Amino acid sequence: MANGNFTQVTEFFLTGISESLDLQIPLFFVFLVIYGLTVTGNLIIITLTSVDSRLQTPMYFFLRHLAIVNLGNSTVIAPKMLINFLVKKLTTSFYECDAQLGGFFIFIVAEIFMLAVMAYDRYVAICNPLLYMAVVSQQVCFLLVSLTYLYGFSTAIVVSCCVFSMSYCSCNVINHFYCDTVPLIAFIHICIYKLDVFLTVVVASYFNIILSILRIPSHMTAVSVFYGTLFFMYLQPRNNHSLDIDKMASVFYTLVIPMLNPMIYSLRNKDVKAALRKFLTN
Repeated sequence: MANGNFTQVTEFFLTGISESLDLQIPLFFVFLVIYGLTVTGNLIIITLTSVDSRLQTPMYFFLRHLAIVNLGNSTVIAPKMLINFLVKKLTTSFYECDAQLGGFFIFIVAEIFMLAVMAYDRYVAICNPLLYMAVVSQQVCFLLVSLTYLYGFSTAIVVSCCVFSMSYCSCNVINHFYCDTVPLIAFIHICIYKLDVFLTVVVASYFNIILSILRIPSHMTAVSVFYGTLFFMYLQPRNNHSLDIDKMASVFYTLVIPMLNPMIYSLRNKDVKAALRKFLTN
């Protein structure tokens, strides 16, 4: 591009979920309820697994950090999204967009890793119960969770540096409700490779669990929904790719899944329900 036509981008324009003005207020209340349930459900999981003595096992330790990741992921997206429903000009500054994209990658990558860790934990607990406490010790739990956050943080830094070191000239319209820029398409292939690695760990672990107990635990539901949505979004053929479908898939794994996970893990879990009753009674 010629130097005379170069314009430095200082802000981005978001198209939002819908351009219909009549839907802005109804959508605001719908997503406000979803975010409220997400915050409440995940805070309950975090609180119960922190204070109840019966929930001080590796499984609930990982569940607590999954709730933290889910809460973080929703909080990176939802507040700005809710504000945009109430304003006419859907803009975000260059650095705000960078921060949102970085936060999104921290938590989405951490969730991919955390689900793989939880699958491995269930594999050891069910297939090798006598070795469980030795293999999944407290030190190992802290190490796995630390690596999860470190990996998410390092990935976010690399992605943000790659994406926002580019020159956008005057192209500053993002057809999305959060900062999900077009240059990320080049990075998606790397992310899918990493996603394949972690999905292999999850599938291998649960294949052994299914062979052992001939039933699928509730964690399999969360794994299937989360990974299924990501694969549906990122593995669509480029010649038949719809940004509107991308938006719906993004709503699902950034807002809906974090809301559903506390229900998936608590409604069918006697220990969590007993801990909740005890907590409310006290």
